[in-house]
Amino acid sequence: MSINTRAMLSAGLKLLLSLFILCAALWGSLALYYQLPLPMPWLALALLLWLGLTVLALLRLWRISVWQGFFMYLVMHAALLTWWYNLTPSNQHLWEDDVAQMTYGEVQGNQVTLYNVRNFDWHSETDYTARWETRHYDLSKLTSVDMLTSHWGMDAIAHVLVSFGFADDQFVTFSVEIRKKQGQQFSEVAGFFKQYELSILATDERDAIAVRPNVRGEDTYLYRIDMPAAIRRQLFLSYIEQANQLLEEPRFYNTVTANCTTLVFGMMQHISGGLPLDSRLLLTGYLPSYVAELDGLTDGFDLAQLRTAGRITERSKQAQQSPNYSKIIREGVPGW
Repeated sequence: MSINTRAMLSAGLKLLLSLFILCAALWGSLALYYQLPLPMPWLALALLLWLGLTVLALLRLWRISVWQGFFMYLVMHAALLTWWYNLTPSNQHLWEDDVAQMTYGEVQGNQVTLYNVRNFDWHSETDYTARWETRHYDLSKLTSVDMLTSHWGMDAIAHVLVSFGFADDQFVTFSVEIRKKQGQQFSEVAGFFKQYELSILATDERDAIAVRPNVRGEDTYLYRIDMPAAIRRQLFLSYIEQANQLLEEPRFYNTVTANCTTLVFGMMQHISGGLPLDSRLLLTGYLPSYVAELDGLTDGFDLAQLRTAGRITERSKQAQQSPNYSKIIREGVPGW
């Protein structure tokens, strides 16, 4: 091997390892930023120390020995990962009011009791009447399941809710939520770094659905899901099972792997299996097209028709104070 070839291979290896170190160090910086329990300026000093050691490892890699520099960074990152994997979620924090309680349930035959069903009366984001209720449902009367997508700026991104209807005119909506601690704000980036715990909330439809178009100014769509009765029942019970499990074993929210869509996808995979992975499970605003391709929406209508008829934004605002909120928002929705 010629000297020039050997030098090129050495430079290429250094560039490859340097790129790996820089990407890993960026991840480490964000992990430290979001999780180190230090106030400023101590947090800034800790980040500077981390970045300084990274630069030192890169200098050793380029000037002294490739493997010495790389090994130095691996030791640093191994220590970081040891700390990272010892961070554990907890249900024992001071939470924001809307996630202060956790839904859980009991099932005896067809009779279901849900505790801590949220039924807030929202006047604004900061002005509301808080209510947490115990409600009872008869699974033999479970007749429908709806998917709702609520958008707040981009077509590709939406919050997804699932609502179950019963023959006695009861509806209950399940929403996978982050549990914000008091004073926290939501960040998609922070959602990758164990910043929030995960929660499954059962709510009244005039709470979790209405708050989005009526108070937050979101654009909300409702789709009737064509689901066999046995699968519908299993999905309802799976929500209760998952909620009960979170009460006993808290989990961190993750923007990609544990969010409002992937958690439901996991439930459905467990129930029926065979569901394909798809980018629309992450680009949640496009989820209705994914469900349509699986023949999960109302027959006889194309997706554009279902989207137009299912846009409940204005109906929700008009029905805000009506006792028939659930019926009004479904007026004209195919399948109803």
